[in-house]
Amino acid sequence: MELHLVRQIAEIDRQAWNSLVADNHPFLRHEFLQALEDHQCVSAKFGWYPQHLALYHHGRLIAAMPLYAKTNSYGEFVFDHSWAQAWQSVGLSYFPKWVTSVPYAPVTGPRFLIASEQDADHIRTLLVQHLQKLAIEQQVSGWHILFADTLDQAWLNQQDDWLIRHDCHFHWYNRGYQSFDDFLADLKPKKRKNIKQERRKVVDAGVNLVRLNGYTASDQDWQDFNRFYQKTFAEKHSLATLNRGFFQAVAKALPDQVLLVMAQRDGKNIAGSLMFHSDSTLFGRHWGCVEEINSLHFEACYYQGIEFALEQGLKRFEPGAGGEHKIARGFEPVISQSAHWMTPHPFDEGLAAFLQQEKAMIDDYFYQSCLQSPFSSPRE
Repeated sequence: MELHLVRQIAEIDRQAWNSLVADNHPFLRHEFLQALEDHQCVSAKFGWYPQHLALYHHGRLIAAMPLYAKTNSYGEFVFDHSWAQAWQSVGLSYFPKWVTSVPYAPVTGPRFLIASEQDADHIRTLLVQHLQKLAIEQQVSGWHILFADTLDQAWLNQQDDWLIRHDCHFHWYNRGYQSFDDFLADLKPKKRKNIKQERRKVVDAGVNLVRLNGYTASDQDWQDFNRFYQKTFAEKHSLATLNRGFFQAVAKALPDQVLLVMAQRDGKNIAGSLMFHSDSTLFGRHWGCVEEINSLHFEACYYQGIEFALEQGLKRFEPGAGGEHKIARGFEPVISQSAHWMTPHPFDEGLAAFLQQEKAMIDDYFYQSCLQSPFSSPRE
C-alpha cells in the first residue's frame, strides 16, 4: 500500500475519488472540493491548506479523506477558541492543526472514504495510526474530525485516545409523507396553523418562489445570489469566503445536486437560498436577501426545502447549524458529535472536565428541545 498527502485534490483522479463517496454526497464529491480550491475559497487567505489523503493498493485508490491544515478555527462550526487560548497561555502553539471536515458546512457525512470491498475498520486504523505519527512529526497540535456519519463516528467513539464533543442540530425527517399537507397533518393544530399563516404572508406580499438547479439557473441568478450571500456576511460583520465563481462552478459540475430557491417580486430576484442534495438527504447552506419580507426566510429556507425533499423522495433535510426556531417548523433535535485527537499537552484533566460539562449542557438542551416538539404524536 502507498499513502500520499496531496496539496491539491486535482492530484487525485476524479472518478477514483468519487467511486469512494457514499450516497452521492455532494460536499464530498471531487468536483465540489476542487471548486473550493480553484476559486480560492480554501487557501492561505482564509487559513485552509488542503493536504488530502489518498491510500493506494497496487496503484488503485482504495481510501481517501478530505484533510486540511488550519491556521485558525473559522468555518468549522465546532468552536475551540478556548482551547487555542489555553495552549497560548502556556506558550504552546495551537495552530497549525488538522481538520477533516467539509469547509464552511456543518453537514454530516462519511469522513473516511473507503472502497466497499475493504475492511473498513482495518483501513481506519491504518490511516489513523499513520496520520497520528505524521502529526507529531509535523508539530501540529491535533487532528479534528467533524460531523462524521454514524459509522465513522461509532468507530471513533471506541478509540481511547480520541476526545468526543457533542452538539445539537435540528433535522427534518420524511416519515412516509406523500405531500406537504401530509406533513402538516402530523403537527399539532396550532403549529399547523402558524406554518400556513407564514406561507400565506409570503404569497400576500406578492412574492413568487422558483426552484432552480444547475441547468436552469442563469448567470443573472448566480450574480444575484452571490450579492445576497455577500450582503448577509457583511451585515453580520463576518467573512464571506465563497464567491460567484465557486457557485457557478459547482452548479456546472453538479447540476442535478444543486437547489437554488429564488424569491422574486415584480420580475426581480429579491432573495435566495442555496441547498445541495445527496441521493437521500437535502442540505441547506446559504441565504440572503435585499428586501425584508415577513416569513420569507422560513419559506425559502425551510418550506421549499421540505416540499422538494418530498417530491424527490429524500429521507432527511439538514438545514444548517443552530436555531431552536426550527423546532416549531417540524425539525427535530439531533445530537451531533465530533472527534478530537491531541498531541501531548498539559490539559488532559481540564479538557476532560470541559467535555463532561459541555455534554451535560447539550443533553439538557436536547431534552428541553424535545419538550417543544410540534408533532401530535411522540417521535421515535
